[in-house]
Amino acid sequence: MMAASTQLGARRAGSRVTGVVALSLVFLSGMAAGAVAMNLGAHKMMHRSVPFWTEGGKEIWFQRWKKELKRTPEQSQEMVTILDDFGTYYRTILSDGRGRILRILNDDQKRKFDKLLDEQR
Repeated sequence: MMAASTQLGARRAGSRVTGVVALSLVFLSGMAAGAVAMNLGAHKMMHRSVPFWTEGGKEIWFQRWKKELKRTPEQSQEMVTILDDFGTYYRTILSDGRGRILRILNDDQKRKFDKLLDEQR
C-alpha cells in the first residue's frame, strides 16, 4: 500500500513538472516571436502617428485637440484655418526641399534618398 501511494505522489510531481515546463516553453516561444516581430518593424507600425499637417491627420488631431483643449467654436474655426495653412506650407516646403536635394544627387543617391523618405512616412 505504501508503494502505491509513493508511485501516485511521484506521478503527480512528474505531471506538475511537465506542466510547468510546457507552460514555460509556451511563454518563452511567445517572447521570442514578439521580439522577432518588433525587430522586424512591428514596433514602428504600432507607434506610428499620422502627422497633423496631412489631410487624414488633420481631422484626427483636430478632434483630439478639441476634446482635450475644450475649445470654443470660434477657436475651432480658427484652428481649422491655421491647420490648413500650415499643411499647405509644409507640403510646399517638403516638395521644394526634396526637389532641390534631388538636383544635387546622382541617380543611385536619388534612389536611396527616396527610399529613406519613404521610411519616414
